[in-house]
Amino acid sequence: MKSYKIQKSPFVVPTDDGKLIEEHFGLASDGNSTISIAHMVAPPRWSEPFQTPEFDEYTYIIKGKKQFIIENEKIILESGQSIKINKNTRVQYSNPFDTPCEYLAICNPAFSINLVNRESKK
Repeated sequence: MKSYKIQKSPFVVPTDDGKLIEEHFGLASDGNSTISIAHMVAPPRWSEPFQTPEFDEYTYIIKGKKQFIIENEKIILESGQSIKINKNTRVQYSNPFDTPCEYLAICNPAFSINLVNRESKK
């Protein structure tokens, strides 16, 4: 048995908001509950409701810009920048800009919809 795994066909998470989510490693792709690694593209003018995830999330911006509202503080990251958001932190993710935002997201432990705790959209 090999001591590595090359991911050639990530799990594409179905969405209804135009966001591309390709999970390379994690619960949906290979059953790994300890970490999720996903490539994402948020379309222009995309946003999610506020949420309080029960996992640490690391984000690295590849192209474009992404906005975070963390505990009522607005933060905008650009290409080449990254952020770690601690678990149990209230956050909203969005791309209020005119161009797509491409980024990597890493969740520890792995992303699970049951651990997101999304608020209702207002």
